[in-house]
Parts: sequence; C-alpha cells; structure tokens
Amino acid sequence: MNEQRLIRRRDPSFPDLLRAIHDPPPQLYIRGAGPSSLLKRPAVAVVGARSCSSYGRSVTRSLSRELAASGLVVVSGMARGVDGEAHRGALEGGGTTIAVLGCGIDRDYPAAHAELARRICEHGLVVSEYESGVEPAPWRFPARNRIIAGLCGATVVVEARERSGALITADFALEEGRDVLAVPGEITSSLSDGTNALLKLGAAPVTCAADVLGLYDLEPVDAQMRSLGPVADALLGRLRDSALTADELVRASGIEPAQGAAALMELELAGRVTLEDGVYRAAL
Repeated sequence: MNEQRLIRRRDPSFPDLLRAIHDPPPQLYIRGAGPSSLLKRPAVAVVGARSCSSYGRSVTRSLSRELAASGLVVVSGMARGVDGEAHRGALEGGGTTIAVLGCGIDRDYPAAHAELARRICEHGLVVSEYESGVEPAPWRFPARNRIIAGLCGATVVVEARERSGALITADFALEEGRDVLAVPGEITSSLSDGTNALLKLGAAPVTCAADVLGLYDLEPVDAQMRSLGPVADALLGRLRDSALTADELVRASGIEPAQGAAALMELELAGRVTLEDGVYRAAL
C-alpha cells in the first residue's frame, strides 16, 4: 500500500511524544498499511553505523527481532547497515516497524531498499516530514533523526563511529529526556568509539533484549524453541554438553571467530546462554 496520508501537528492523531519535542515537524506524511495510531504505540529507536560490522548486523537483527516480538514498534531510518537490519529483524519477529525518511515520502531511499520499504509498508509505516518530490540532501538526515528519537521512549545505538549520525539521534533523545542505551563494542574497533563513549557518559549498556524491554515494563517472549540460525544452534548444542569459553567453542566448532562472536551475542540477546567469568553456559 503506497497511498499517502497527511497528519498535521494540530491533528489528534499526531503522536504526542513527537509533538513534545523542541522542534516538532509541522506535519508528517505517511504511507503503508499500518494505521496512523501506530505512531502512538510504545516504540524504540534502533540506530547505528551504515558501514557496520558483521557483529553489528547480527546483534541489531537479533535485538530488533526480540523487541518487536515482545510488542515494541522498532523505529529506524531505513539506511544501509544497522538501520536496515533493525527493520529486517522487527519483520522477522512478526512485529511492526516504522521507517523515517530524510527525503520526500514518495522516495524509497536508498533505492537498494525498495523491497525492504515494500515489506515495511505491508504492516507498518514509512514516514517523512517532506512532501513528494523532495530530494535527499545531507542536511535533511540530521533533521530526520530528531523524528526518529522523538517518536520513541528510548534510543538504542548498536555501532557508531566517533562522528556517526547515530550519535545525533542519541543527542536528540538525551535533550528530550528520553532513555539512551548502547551496545558495548570491541575497544580496538573504530565502530565502537561512539557507543563506548556513550557508555562512559552514562548510557545504559544493552546486553540482552530485557535491558530495553524493562524500560517499558515488558517481558521477553519465550525464545527457547526458536531457531536462531545454524551457527548459533550448533554453538548452543555444544554448550548444552558443557560450559566453554568463546575460544574453546570456536575451535571445537571449526567456525570463523567473527561468526562465533556474532552467534554468541545473538544467543545472549535471546537469553539462550549466559556468560560469567569468560565462560558460556546454556541457559536453564
């Protein structure tokens, strides 16, 4: 469904959280099969680097899947990298997602995400403050980020370089008194500079979906029977036999270390394994 609708700030259907920000947009153009009331549902922004790592992609997708399955609307910017994975994860979780554009509502930007936009529109919404025909411009994307943060009670940053646009979204959230959380990253990776800096400043760490869901008084859905993919399932099978370190798991399974790290984070976010003193154990 690509029929465009317009919600003005004075309309009762305009989302209250967005109306409350310092510089709310005068209107929102929306398209998609989701009702306009979707904009008022409890929502979380999941944002991060466009050029994210495989670890960042896996964490984003798994986290967004769990958040959406538990009832939150996942909001992001439909950009490459973390944004796209946030939308995909929400769709995989059978939940709903909202994409906020930095261009006219008639555009699927980037064009490579046209199919993703179509899937989002099946049950969710694509949103923009700009009417049809407005071209993407560099300055429009930071402005777009205030809407992403403004629609949500909390913002989660997965990976971000020191000057990442995702940090602009986090700044908007902080200015409005909203919660900001960050996924801890490797201290040797430049993709972790922004998120680790947020943690130093007091952002709450995200190590599992429950860290986010607790802000909304929601419980994680039971994921014990859900398959998380062949690598994650293989590692979980070995951990059911005995507790192992990450290195021991990688050697025993014969997989690439990066694959192993991503799968272990996915298992942690799903609550399927626990980590204590460097040793992984299958959750009871």
